[in-house]
Amino acid sequence: MARRERVVRMSVELPLWRALAGYRVLTMLYALLLFVLNKQYIERQAVALGYLAVLAVWTLATLPKVRSAARCTRPFLAVDLTIALTGILITPLADAQAQETDGPTLPSIWTAGAVLAFALKGGWRWAGFASSLVAVANMVERGEPSGDTFHNVVLVWVASIAIGYVVEVARASERTLARALEIEAATRERERLARDIHDGVLQVLAMVQRRGAEVGGEAAELGRMAGEQEIALRTLVSSGLVPTTRASEDASQGAVVRLVDVDDPDDPDASDDVGAAAEQDLRSLLARHAGARVTLSEPGAPVLLPPAAATELAAAVSAALDNVDRHAGPGAHAWILVEDWPDEVVVTVRDDGPGIPDGRLAQAEGEGRLGVALSIRGRLRDLGGTAELISVPGQGTEVELKVPRAHGVPGGKDRT
Repeated sequence: MARRERVVRMSVELPLWRALAGYRVLTMLYALLLFVLNKQYIERQAVALGYLAVLAVWTLATLPKVRSAARCTRPFLAVDLTIALTGILITPLADAQAQETDGPTLPSIWTAGAVLAFALKGGWRWAGFASSLVAVANMVERGEPSGDTFHNVVLVWVASIAIGYVVEVARASERTLARALEIEAATRERERLARDIHDGVLQVLAMVQRRGAEVGGEAAELGRMAGEQEIALRTLVSSGLVPTTRASEDASQGAVVRLVDVDDPDDPDASDDVGAAAEQDLRSLLARHAGARVTLSEPGAPVLLPPAAATELAAAVSAALDNVDRHAGPGAHAWILVEDWPDEVVVTVRDDGPGIPDGRLAQAEGEGRLGVALSIRGRLRDLGGTAELISVPGQGTEVELKVPRAHGVPGGKDRT
């Protein structure tokens, strides 16, 4: 049985949510311990005890809510923060001396757990919102805030925002890692399919082609069609089921995938990375032309061009091949050669047909048949390139298409 690759997704947030659940339980117990130790100084013990009972029940009952971001819903966060703010604001009602002695509030440090839940769920913006509300509640509860109160408020505010930012970065890194693993798994699966196809389907098609040629007649036509399908399938397997990109190559080689901030003026590689991600591999557009009568020769590395330029160049190649079909005869063969240079991309289409008589192109344009003038030269002219046609009667036709690289687009290979 063939072994299939499976991408295992790892959540970097899961340990943080588990830590938050443990923190909530421990701080709830700490709040109860503070009440037990200081109950003789609390004027209205019933108020404090009632609130702490609600806090304990709520903390234990909502433990499943703080196991993941999906379970930690917005309504839960709203109620959770409301309980924390209520405990802060009713502290003077239960213990009037708390304002004078700058003692702990009823929920104490349990409040930080509610703020951290906001940070893990929504990032640093949500954390800033929740910690700001807690800061206001603490200022109101103290009446005349002391230096210690201000210090504690700033500490919670900065810590929660920092944790929220770290969570956002971790999520982005997790998505990048998951994508890299998917690309690696897809590449291995494609290689496995290529081996299976080579060992089975391609060999059968080659055998049908040979036997058809030996038998002759209708079997010869069947063999010819099998040969065409063998070449097309072999080209598909060798070029890949999906266009090759620099990101997939880096991931398959174990390279580090770097997150780029396109708005960061201090990152000199940001614009280059964005441009590379928006490029199209010309080889994937030309691969469909390969067959029994068309031979495609291409570089081993991606030939990257802007999508519009790659599409227009491929359309010009298609128009050149259409001319081969119409004018070179059913037995003519064509060759496509792709060259990737630092300053330009050159595609040459050559056939072994009878060639074009002198003056025939000008006559065709005068008769309104503008295939070469518009479909080929016009497309290249719009791209800032050139299309040169060389034809010698009896020696076939050659069309050379050149597209310049704008602003030194990376991806061109050195001539050396």
